[in-house]
Amino acid sequence: MSAIRLLVLGAVRQHGRAHGYQVRNDLEFWGAHEWSNAKPGSVYHALKQMAKQGLLLAHDVAPSTAGGPPRTEYELTGEGERVFLELLRDALTAIDQKPDMLTSAVGFIVDLPRDEAVALLKQRVAALEEWRDEVTRHWTPSGTPEEWGHIGEIMRLWVYTAESGAEWTRGLIERLENGAYVMAGEGGREVDVLPPGTENPYADTSRQAAGTAVAKKRSTGQGIGRSQE
Repeated sequence: MSAIRLLVLGAVRQHGRAHGYQVRNDLEFWGAHEWSNAKPGSVYHALKQMAKQGLLLAHDVAPSTAGGPPRTEYELTGEGERVFLELLRDALTAIDQKPDMLTSAVGFIVDLPRDEAVALLKQRVAALEEWRDEVTRHWTPSGTPEEWGHIGEIMRLWVYTAESGAEWTRGLIERLENGAYVMAGEGGREVDVLPPGTENPYADTSRQAAGTAVAKKRSTGQGIGRSQE
């Protein structure tokens, strides 16, 4: 499963309506273009494709001040909302996906109710523990570790990955149970990734000036971000 769908749907969702530049800027601030397939061209392609698939609704708004074509803003459809939540839940529980799926899901975990997020993470812990036990019982070579040779390092890697992943997940569960973060249904929270006037450290220099202008526009109430309830 590709992380681009989860990332783009989640970035649009947090604003209510967002244009491609906002989505790209948010994901670049997360560094998603480095740890996932959310490259700039992929973001715009994903927006157009998911609009064709009925996951996003496209709105043409006023032409740019530079005289270009109308800017397109996107919002999730009902089907887009369903797919986003399905991808998010699956990424939090599945242990056989690429790391960028879990990374993306953690970025949007606050879009779930606290109790649901905790329950999903507990499922993840159980799956990791089951995998560790399976490796130990059925995959670890017989004999002493010295007799395994370098192939035994594969099993050590699998066991270590399962145990460390479970430990991290238990820590997140504890933080959530202790009230960390504003989760869905717990009140409004800031949706802008970059505070007004803050330059994106991941954007190239040719885009930083434009990014600052967008941030200033948001701070004066002209932006389209909204608080989530």
